[in-house]
Amino acid sequence: MDALSDVLRVSHMTGGVFLHAEFFEPWCMVAKLGPEHCAPTLGPASHLIVFHYVVEGEFFLRVDGEGGERLTLEAGEVALLPRNSLHLMGTDLTMRPASGSDIIQPSKDGGLFSIRHGGAGARTRMVCGFLGCSGAEANPVLSTLPCALKIKIEKGGAADWMRSTFQYAADEVAAGRPGSATVLAKLSELLFVEAVRRYTETLPEGQTGWLAGLRDHYVARALALLHGDIARRWTVDDLGREVGLSRSALADRFLRLIGVPPMHYLLNWRMQVATQKLRDTSASLAHVAETVGYDSEAAFSRAFKKAFGAAPATWRRLNS
Repeated sequence: MDALSDVLRVSHMTGGVFLHAEFFEPWCMVAKLGPEHCAPTLGPASHLIVFHYVVEGEFFLRVDGEGGERLTLEAGEVALLPRNSLHLMGTDLTMRPASGSDIIQPSKDGGLFSIRHGGAGARTRMVCGFLGCSGAEANPVLSTLPCALKIKIEKGGAADWMRSTFQYAADEVAAGRPGSATVLAKLSELLFVEAVRRYTETLPEGQTGWLAGLRDHYVARALALLHGDIARRWTVDDLGREVGLSRSALADRFLRLIGVPPMHYLLNWRMQVATQKLRDTSASLAHVAETVGYDSEAAFSRAFKKAFGAAPATWRRLNS
């Protein structure tokens, strides 16, 4: 399994769609997704990622209070907010914004929430969704992404399939037909993967961080090896031989791009996998310890408590 797939698997992301919206120029709204908008689709999750897919029209988006640039969004584009930041949306961001919580209307039949808001001008239509995950603060993908990014779903190949499916499902939602929300829920998970891939491809030369590491042949190979066998007793010498670099060359390259030495990264990732096993399975502590590369439950418990401030059994009880 490649490193990106492994990180997304351990994050246990679950997608959903919560809103179909129609706005009419001029309009402005301030919004931040709350857990109440995701029920009952969303299970236990400590973090929300939000996206807005534009079906028709155009508008501006700016993350509030973070000095972010103003994004212009048009039909066929998606705004992704990896940290569920409070954000402004509208055709005129200088207007007094309506609060999203005040204008979102629940469905009478238990379906999607909806919005119909604004003046008498041109229409903007969008579908809004989310992904829920746990452990976002230590997730190497989420910690690398900006507070907001825009993805254009252009024609051609998989992108064309995603665009046409979104368009079809959005039309189905607007018509009130059953089943379309399920299609969009699964599509939201695929959308996030596509967004991360595209963002990685556009990173400038000299960029550092986990995603930048995926573009470096040697570091990407090292990450794939570590994620592919986290229980192995890796050394930097072993890793260097596998990827075709000297120990020092790999260590320098890994530290420059990822920000920590290879064995430090492996320790952190082992702990992330351990939390996923403790939270989502009933596996014994001894089995979890063995899975993430510890010879004994005692050694695993010491490392886990050092990382999280609580013993594995205590952490499981508080987070299950």
